[in-house]
Amino acid sequence: MSVPELDTQETAAGIETETALLKAQAEADSIRIKAEAEAEKQRIANARAAMKLEAEQAAHARKMAEQEAARVKAETEATKSQEQAEAQAQAESERAEEQRRTERTWKWGARGIYGVGLVIAAPVQFLAFWDEHRPFLLAAPALLEGLALVLACGAAWAVAHRRDVLPYRVGIMAGALIAATINLWHGLSDPKIGLNAGLIGAIASIGGPCVLMAYEHGIAQRRDGIPSWRERRDITKAEAAALEAAEAKQKEKEAAEASRAKEKAEAQKRAEEDQRRKDADRQEHHPEVWEVAQALRSARGAEHVTEQIWADAWYRVTGSKSVGVTPDIEARSRAAQARMKAAIEGLLTETDEDALSQVESQKLHQPERDLSAVDGRRFNGGTPPRRTAGDTAPYAPIARAAMSDTAKQSAR
Repeated sequence: MSVPELDTQETAAGIETETALLKAQAEADSIRIKAEAEAEKQRIANARAAMKLEAEQAAHARKMAEQEAARVKAETEATKSQEQAEAQAQAESERAEEQRRTERTWKWGARGIYGVGLVIAAPVQFLAFWDEHRPFLLAAPALLEGLALVLACGAAWAVAHRRDVLPYRVGIMAGALIAATINLWHGLSDPKIGLNAGLIGAIASIGGPCVLMAYEHGIAQRRDGIPSWRERRDITKAEAAALEAAEAKQKEKEAAEASRAKEKAEAQKRAEEDQRRKDADRQEHHPEVWEVAQALRSARGAEHVTEQIWADAWYRVTGSKSVGVTPDIEARSRAAQARMKAAIEGLLTETDEDALSQVESQKLHQPERDLSAVDGRRFNGGTPPRRTAGDTAPYAPIARAAMSDTAKQSAR
């Protein structure tokens, strides 16, 4: 093997070795980059997971705090409600106890006054009716004072059994007046009794039964549910306040209704004025459509020409469903739209601009025909020459675009 061949082989081996090294280095770099990318991806995923966990923990902590606050609030409200209920119950219990205490005091006070009056009035009557020849008259004081006492007991029974108590009260007062009259008369006529004793006896005979009747009257009213003067006063005040509130509410309602009626009248007035303005304007500028609209209004029994009636009349006269659009306006609009489309597509030329100025023309602008040219029909009996391709001027691009749009709209 010659030296050049050896050099060639060594060079090739060096190249292969260098290529292998480069390939290995590239693979190592690729693996390293991939590992770094995977590590970065994993780091981002871990960071996202940590952030999500922190957010969930914060949300859980916030939820637990809200639940704890709600629980504390509920317990506080329950405690407050319980304390209020207990305070109300305590107040009601104290009020009921006070009512029972005052009722007992009033009951035994009335009976005590009756007993004291009996003790004062009975001896006076015994002295008045004492007669050694007629000792049986000593029973008269017992009859008079006992009559009032028994009738007072009957009145208490009537109150307890919800019976009419008026007859018992009449009997009590009759017996008491008789006893008082006797005591006063004997006090005036008998020096042994005297005026003072007779007068105090008369007062005692009337006072005791009156106090006892007053007590029984209050008990009867309470059991029958009859309101006292104070309760009636409070009820009257409450009714007056409720009546004033109702009157104020009624006045507010009437004021609101009046305001709404005024606004409605003003709106109606504005609507009528606007309708008159529209009618005058339509009648002046669109007399043909106005005649048809009036015919439709009369046929339909409408009070005035409504927007629907005007739209129907406009369609009947112009053929357009869009109120305010006439055939001329529609034609000019379509031509303008086609020109704009052609200008956007780059098809519009100065020649086309000249053609667009002539609405009836759809052909490209042609130069004027030379009048001195020989007419081929002059020597063939007037028959036109044979037409060939290219004799007719082609449609302008703007016309082709307009016809294309028309065909598409027709297809729809």
